[in-house]
Amino acid sequence: MTRYKEVKDKIHGKYNSLPKNQQRIAEYFIDNFDRIPFLSVHEVSKATSSSVASIVRFAQRTGFRGFSELRDSIAGSLQDQLTKKDIFPLLEKNSEDLLTSVANLDIKNINDTLNLIERDNFNKAVKLILKSKRVYTAGLGISYLLAELLAYQLTQVAVDASVFKHSYALFHEQILFMNSDDLVIAFSFPPYSKETVEAAEYASLRNIKVISITNKQASPITFHSDVTLLVKSENMLFTNSFAAISVLINAIATQCAVQNKSKAKKILKESVKIMEEQNQIITEE
Repeated sequence: MTRYKEVKDKIHGKYNSLPKNQQRIAEYFIDNFDRIPFLSVHEVSKATSSSVASIVRFAQRTGFRGFSELRDSIAGSLQDQLTKKDIFPLLEKNSEDLLTSVANLDIKNINDTLNLIERDNFNKAVKLILKSKRVYTAGLGISYLLAELLAYQLTQVAVDASVFKHSYALFHEQILFMNSDDLVIAFSFPPYSKETVEAAEYASLRNIKVISITNKQASPITFHSDVTLLVKSENMLFTNSFAAISVLINAIATQCAVQNKSKAKKILKESVKIMEEQNQIITEE
């Protein structure tokens, strides 16, 4: 585990046990992690509308002697990140062509996502998927489409997966029929759906593992998740871009197939056979 992740996890892991006023401080630290080394305790106090004493108590509750030690630990952890580079370069930005501009932003989203996702977290997520009896994906709005896509991709590689339907039953009611050996994968992007976040919390209370796919470390659902996968979804429109999310979905399904080759091949072969028998595909001459 990198120092960067270790310090972040320390703060994140204490969140649910903190008083409400200190939860606000924790959220500020997580959202502004890279800026903390350049701020004084008084600047953090002003930004969070909290007293200096509350900032110090927050640092102590998260395992540090005080604000200075917490800030120094964050500064040291950031050194691990300084050498990271973009996986591939952005296109030229001097064009006014809208197609190029949109592509540039999505390329940046993918680059940032590749740097954001801890590989240990990614591998842990795949391990949870493969060991679960059943996988349920969840989300509302555009997140529902993403949840449906992930469920489809997983079924193609021999994982028993389905999406929570938002029709006759709330997510909570569908979780009632789940067991502790099942898994919930929830998509949560701005504006965050209250029902999705509360479903993750309810699943966690029932000892059901939760993987969240979201846009930042301090988004509401992360505090009820066993594993969080961060994805950049910035867009020129008011909606979220799903280019980087699609890359992550494809990577998850591909890794599941690689680690479960024989079963994935068997399911694919049987699926093709069924479609051919039912005359559902057009074969090339």
